[in-house]
Amino acid sequence: MTRITARRRHPLARYAVLIFALALFGVGYTAVAKLAEPADAALAAGKVDDIAEGRALFEQHCSSCHGLNAEGTSTGPTLIGVGAAAVDFQVSSGRMPAANPGAQAPRKPVAKWVNEDSIRQLAAYVQSLGGGPTIPTADQVDPAKGNAARGGELFRANCIQCHNWAGAGGALTQGKYAPNLNSSSPTQIYEAMVTGPQAMPVFNDTTITPEEKRDIIAYVTEVRGQTDPGGFGLGRIGPVTEGLAAWIVGISALALAAIWITAKRRQKS
Repeated sequence: MTRITARRRHPLARYAVLIFALALFGVGYTAVAKLAEPADAALAAGKVDDIAEGRALFEQHCSSCHGLNAEGTSTGPTLIGVGAAAVDFQVSSGRMPAANPGAQAPRKPVAKWVNEDSIRQLAAYVQSLGGGPTIPTADQVDPAKGNAARGGELFRANCIQCHNWAGAGGALTQGKYAPNLNSSSPTQIYEAMVTGPQAMPVFNDTTITPEEKRDIIAYVTEVRGQTDPGGFGLGRIGPVTEGLAAWIVGISALALAAIWITAKRRQKS
C-alpha cells in the first residue's frame, strides 16, 4: 500500500489520469460513431451528389446575376446564407430565374429545366454555401393540423397590412407589391415567412413559431377556398373597389332615375 500511495502522489500522476480519461473518451466516441457510419455515409454521398449537380445548375442558370460563387453582383444579391428554403420558394414559384430585373420579380410559369430534382439540387448547393432556413417538412405545412381561427388572428396582426384580409395582395411603394396568395402552396407560404422575399420582413421562429406558421397556412387555405356570401367578391381587395362599385352603380342608378322622372314630367306637360 505504501508503494501505491507513493505513486499516486507522484507529480505526474494527475497527467496520467487525464491522458487515460481522454483516451477512454476517444475510444468510446469512435465506437459510437462507427455504429452510425453506414447511414451517415449514405446521406453524405447523396448530399455531395446533389451539391455537385446543384453547382452545375447554378453556374448555368444563376451565376450571370448572382456571381460564380453566389457572392452577388450589381444585378442580383448574394445567396450566401439565404438557405434552401429561399431557393425552393423563388424557383418553384417561377420568380427565379428572373427574365427582367426590376423592382420585384413576379410569379410566372417555371423554367423548362425546373423540376423537383433540379430544385432539390440547387437548394442543396446554396445551403452548402452558408446555411440558412431549410425547406419545411410536410408536417410543418399541413393545413389540416393547423388552427385556422388562431391563424386568422395571427394573419390579421402580422400580414393583413400588405396582403389584405383574404390574401388578395396590394400595392406597396417604389413599384413593389404584396402578391396575392391564391396560387401559393402551403410550403411556399411557410418559406416566404422564414426567408422574407422581396419587401416582406422575415418572421423567424422567435417572432412566429412553427406551429403558428402552420396556423396561418390553415387560415389562408381556408379563406381562399370559401365562396363570397354576396355572390361577387370584387377581387376581395377591400373598400376601394367596393366604394368604386357603389359609386358607379349607385350614382349611375340615381342619375338614370332622375332622367326618367324629368322625362315623364315633360311628357305630361
